[in-house]
Amino acid sequence: MARGSELSARQDPDVLVRDIEATRHHLATTIDAIVDRTNPKNVAQRTLDKVKAQFVNPDGSPRLERIVPIAGAVMGTVGLGVMVRRLGGRR
Repeated sequence: MARGSELSARQDPDVLVRDIEATRHHLATTIDAIVDRTNPKNVAQRTLDKVKAQFVNPDGSPRLERIVPIAGAVMGTVGLGVMVRRLGGRR
């Protein structure tokens, strides 16, 4: 008889309604999370945070070991561009 009572408990409308409501709530939560993750504003903010983390320590101080080489490369590229323009204008 335990098997029969198990079957009737699974088919009880109140149990089914509670299961459906729980599933609906879980699905709504999942959809909200997906919408939040794919929101362009949130994607942009996460990307900005990742880039910022490359150049700033968690305490807010600059990460000079990353900034100095990049600044040197930018200055070298600008200097090279200026030299090429000056040499090109002398022809």
